Amino acid sequence: MPQRRAITGRSQEPRARFAEELRLLRDQRGLSLRALADLAGWDASLFGKMERGQTLAGPEVVMALDTFYDTTDKLLTLWELAKADTAQFRERYRQYMALEAEAVSMWQFSPSVIHGLLQTPEYATELLKQGGLSGPELEAQVAARMGRRELLLAEGAPQFRTILSETVLRSRLHDQEAWRMQLGHLLTMGERPNIVIQVLPLSVGLHGLTNTDTMFLRDAGGRTVAWIETGYSGELVQESAAVEVLQLRYDRVRDLALSPDESREFIKRMLEETPCESST
Repeated sequence: MPQRRAITGRSQEPRARFAEELRLLRDQRGLSLRALADLAGWDASLFGKMERGQTLAGPEVVMALDTFYDTTDKLLTLWELAKADTAQFRERYRQYMALEAEAVSMWQFSPSVIHGLLQTPEYATELLKQGGLSGPELEAQVAARMGRRELLLAEGAPQFRTILSETVLRSRLHDQEAWRMQLGHLLTMGERPNIVIQVLPLSVGLHGLTNTDTMFLRDAGGRTVAWIETGYSGELVQESAAVEVLQLRYDRVRDLALSPDESREFIKRMLEETPCESST
């Protein structure tokens, strides 16, 4: 879907508009990313990712930029709008995204790919390319997916558990260095107190979620819903009896998985086995 444009020619999509404003303000000052980093006190690579729409960063970064550019709370306002916007995602995901944003705990099983909340930009790009996306639509979807990752990094972030089938870790990216970065990202995220990563070995054989990518979301009121997905469609399961059946299957899969410590060692071995040079 093409981005909406106002009379000014500026994007009306909240996330894109935020990135545009950041680039415009820096260009008006005639600053490089490195010069901005030196003056504002944050990392240049972070500012670059913000201007490319790959991350929204945290409110403290945005408030520092408002102060630096003397824009009162303009950037913070745009950041809040971008943060709350679900229109950047395809229609079938919007209800799920709203529930995900309110969840206090999340637990997930991946039979074939790393969940979007734990993907690097390189992983997301290759995966979405394989799904047929390209050009501006691909860039927009990757940026939106990277923005979702902040859900796990914010203060008061939900508890998140993912069980990765060994198949996920055997399905490498074509670029070996990008794959090493993805494995390293899993290790880094797994160190966070709100994140648990487990690996389900192929040796366990068939199980109740063999072909079902599943996410459970529990809200502050204790209500749990499930999102089940294939490569072609997704379905939100809200009826309590159906959710309970899926939860039982998930619990049995978790019983078969390696412990978090064993899983960490497994991912480390996968990283050690991956060549350092990129494939050509």
